[in-house]
Amino acid sequence: MAVKSTTVQSGKIGVIEVKGSLVGGEETDELRNAVADYVEQGTKKLVIDLSKVTYLNSTAIGVLVSAHTTFSKNKGHVKLCGINKNINNIFVITKLTLVFDVMESREDAIKAFEATE
Repeated sequence: MAVKSTTVQSGKIGVIEVKGSLVGGEETDELRNAVADYVEQGTKKLVIDLSKVTYLNSTAIGVLVSAHTTFSKNKGHVKLCGINKNINNIFVITKLTLVFDVMESREDAIKAFEATE
């Protein structure tokens, strides 16, 4: 798995693109570290793009919830995008759709953040 971080909108919006399976270990550590980097930089808006994630487990969900909690404590916000049908089912069953803003695409998530500026 690879985690790729980019920043858009003159450094106002962080984007983390995740690929592969998120099942704990090194891959979730990479995601956790990328989130921590944005928090340290003072980024208030984060998009986590899951369009290339094939599977995630409870450990990965814990990392996503932790990211949401950390950003909320710092008066920031996290949006998820690109969730496939299977992962969406997990989010619906666990009621995480009530916690996260889930957008169809990365562009939609960025536009939603821009609309709140």
